[in-house]
Amino acid sequence: MSEHPPSLSGSAYLRLVGLGAVIGIPAAFLAALFLAVVHDVERWLWDSLPSALGHSSPPWYLVIMLPAAGACVVLLARRLLPGDGGHPPLQGIGGGATPVSHAPGIALAAIGTLSFGAVLGPEAPLIALGSVVGMVVALSGAFGQKEQTVLATAGSFSAISALFGGPIVGGMMMVESGVAMGAALLPVLIPGFVAAAIGYVIFIGFGSWGGLHAQSLAVPNLPPYNGTHVYDLLVGIVVGVVAALIVALVRRSASDLAGRGLERLGLPTLLVGGGLAVGLIAQTADWLGANSRDVLFSGQTGVPSLADADSTKIVLILLAAKAIGYGICLGCGFRGGPVFPAIFLGIALAELAHVWFDVSPTLAVAVGAAAGMAAGTRLLITSTLFASLLVGTNGLDAVPAAVLAACAAWITAQALDRRAAAIEAGLPVADPG
Repeated sequence: MSEHPPSLSGSAYLRLVGLGAVIGIPAAFLAALFLAVVHDVERWLWDSLPSALGHSSPPWYLVIMLPAAGACVVLLARRLLPGDGGHPPLQGIGGGATPVSHAPGIALAAIGTLSFGAVLGPEAPLIALGSVVGMVVALSGAFGQKEQTVLATAGSFSAISALFGGPIVGGMMMVESGVAMGAALLPVLIPGFVAAAIGYVIFIGFGSWGGLHAQSLAVPNLPPYNGTHVYDLLVGIVVGVVAALIVALVRRSASDLAGRGLERLGLPTLLVGGGLAVGLIAQTADWLGANSRDVLFSGQTGVPSLADADSTKIVLILLAAKAIGYGICLGCGFRGGPVFPAIFLGIALAELAHVWFDVSPTLAVAVGAAAGMAAGTRLLITSTLFASLLVGTNGLDAVPAAVLAACAAWITAQALDRRAAAIEAGLPVADPG
């Protein structure tokens, strides 16, 4: 989000709010279309194709080769289409105005990443494609740069609400990511919230029309968690700290891979080799007893099975394989969002407490989601809100532990960032105070 927000007032600003409402509908439809295409391509590759080859599940050679094939699609998008395939996931979830000409490359690179099994999420492409809708509207009228920024942000709001089950989590994500703007942020946010609210009607429906049915955030079959115990709060703190350490290690490894690997190997070799490596890691996890599809992809659909895990071996395999695959996909050139794999890692960590100490699986999901998201995004309130929606009404009493987990992850991540910055600047790392 821009650090220099537009100064808008009066009828011109009301016009932008109205246009935000108009933008919300096509942005939501575009988000729904994009997610549907990603899902359909994924289903064809991982369900229909194995069935046509005579297998009830993806055979080993498809598990290994499909991410590499997706890498080729991403490479084509980045080399042949404008926009380099979209925002690099190592730089966060993105934001700001996206040129209309970049939309085909962003969509193609995202499909090559998400549908073919790379360990990244759909949030960054959705934000960019929603922004494109806002830019289309902005460029169709006599709008200046400031107004274009507002309309592009409104499109992003609407699109991201399709992923997070409503405008609240996506809106809070935008608020926290732009908090440095202070009170000046509100004029930018209001058209976006209007766009998200109107756009989400496309999913929930109105009148007799049932809508497009946005994906549910809640994890099914979680038992009620009533009351909070001291050891549960301690679990939240420990999971938050460890999640931040793991995510920091993953990101540092990915950064090294992106820098040294690109310099030594070049983009084609790095990208395709990364896809092969991710597929091999997933298949190795499958040979060891885990589900390769829980290792691949963003982790959204793998959370319910992870929450049901009762084996230390399986949880550790998924944790290690997902972390390695996540780091490779962050650094080798795929295009997607960094949020959901970090959430999966946080939940996997918390599941160890469930397996070892018999803490509630509902608490584990809430604590893990909050810790993983805070570690991956540095967004505190958004992470806690997302975790509370994920566990639903059965996990309301787990929210205090989730808050502590998010805070512990945020504090640890900030400390690690300061340490890394000090090392890079050649300053002393130890703080005697």
